[in-house]
Amino acid sequence: MSYALDGLVAIVSGASSGIGAATAKALAAYGVRVVLAARRDDRLHQIADEIRRGGGTALPIVADVTSDHDIDRVIAATLDAFHQIDIVICNAGAGYNGTLEETTPDAMARLMDVNYMGTFLLARAALPHLRTRPHAHLLFVSSIVGKRGIAYGGAYAATKFAQVGLAESLRAEFAGTTLHVSTIVPVSTETEFREAMAREQGFTVEGHGPRQSADHVARAIVRCVQRPRAEVYPHAKSRALVWLNALMPGLCDRVVRRFGRRPADPAPHI
Repeated sequence: MSYALDGLVAIVSGASSGIGAATAKALAAYGVRVVLAARRDDRLHQIADEIRRGGGTALPIVADVTSDHDIDRVIAATLDAFHQIDIVICNAGAGYNGTLEETTPDAMARLMDVNYMGTFLLARAALPHLRTRPHAHLLFVSSIVGKRGIAYGGAYAATKFAQVGLAESLRAEFAGTTLHVSTIVPVSTETEFREAMAREQGFTVEGHGPRQSADHVARAIVRCVQRPRAEVYPHAKSRALVWLNALMPGLCDRVVRRFGRRPADPAPHI
């Protein structure tokens, strides 16, 4: 079944850049009224202005997804402005690269707080409102490493596996209802993600493997909202990695080892 999107209301977290910004713009082009949530005020308003110039409706809200108070403000502001919530895209996230020994407890806690708890808090706050809508959709933007971990990325992969586990449980919980739950599983995406990691960790990383644009992922997300699916692999061939891991995990270990993100040069001043 395909759903019309015009007039629906969507909350997109991590909407100031990358996949979040591209998705907000793509949804607005179909008539969805979008609520943009992220920490960077200037970037949020820039994206909102772009959407408005294109004839769309956008409400920017500065918010930290790890804050209960901020999440409550996002929900309240959305209901105050639009009186409904139809789509929620839990996209905000942070990256991390390093061996387990190099990963401090504080770094792991922060990563889990942003990537998993940020997803948990937004989904939990939105669910009572999504459940009242005739065609509601909750989407988690995870990663291919949430289905198969890679070398030097254990901390990040763990948070993405947590997202996938939550999504799968909610899919079973709401099966047969008007609420759809989907997991988006992109490969490495051309965004500011690596630059942000470099700023925080002090070094850049290098690695091999397929890449895709944020717009490519955004188009896949819009198609999923129009025709709900349990899982979406914007890079279609990456699904084969999940099958290989299920059938021959030892062989898959050797395949994915070459995709591990190793430290490269010191971080540039960005």
